[in-house]
Amino acid sequence: MKADARFLRLSKVFWAYVRLISEQQGYTDRATHQVKVPSFQDQVRSLMELGMVSNGMVDEKGVPSAFGQQLAEYFSYRAKALNEVIEPLLMDAQEAKAVFAETRRRLRSRIAIPMNKQKGPKKQPAYLTGMVNMIIHDRCKDIGCDFDPRALTRITREGLPLRALARRVDGAFPSTLNPLAVWEIKEYYHTTTFGSRVADGIYETLLDGMELEELQQNEHIYVKHYLILDSHYTWWECGRSYLCRVIDMLHMGYVDEVLFGKEVIDRLPRIVEDWIDGLRRNERWRV
Repeated sequence: MKADARFLRLSKVFWAYVRLISEQQGYTDRATHQVKVPSFQDQVRSLMELGMVSNGMVDEKGVPSAFGQQLAEYFSYRAKALNEVIEPLLMDAQEAKAVFAETRRRLRSRIAIPMNKQKGPKKQPAYLTGMVNMIIHDRCKDIGCDFDPRALTRITREGLPLRALARRVDGAFPSTLNPLAVWEIKEYYHTTTFGSRVADGIYETLLDGMELEELQQNEHIYVKHYLILDSHYTWWECGRSYLCRVIDMLHMGYVDEVLFGKEVIDRLPRIVEDWIDGLRRNERWRV
């Protein structure tokens, strides 16, 4: 899923309103298991409850300003995207296992697949990571790709270190040295709660995005950044508020695209073709 162009390149002030209102109102309706669209009155009341004024949201006549209307449009868009588009894309363990097996058969892939971090009967192939790796390998086996980086992502200029990301990513194309693209994979098929480790995964992606934003702004070097996630139970039943944060992060520009569950099957091959075309056009930052 790409960001909606209407909500890109908005000010940090806009996102402060979104975060504060969302936190105060709550992200979801527990009765319907749907992402909530706060009314304009609820938005204004949220700010008042936080001891803030709502002047930016209303005009002199007390009706929603252009800024207030934009907030309302975003809350409506975010809820509709999650409730109607994204939720059906998320898979449980059994569906992911079946899609993984079908992908392996279709691509006739023989690459090694990493295992998840579970123990006992839950220890299984990392289905989402396996699908991602097989799809990318199928299209760029002659180019190369780092599916398991054991080093920090680093950007150089004329052989000299320019930047090094704070943490290791889950994949880099074609390598962690001056990559064209990096990605994070968050699959939690066998977890039974939305624990701190899952929440930390979102903040890690946010950190990567902020570092890449700084790199682009100050050094004019653009590295594409992707988030790939799945598990209907973990993300939808337990973590809908964090899915809202993911959509916010996407529109804040901290990730270029988010792939949800089954979306990797159709969308990822086209993304990889774009990477390959970028290499051919010499878009990757060279040493």
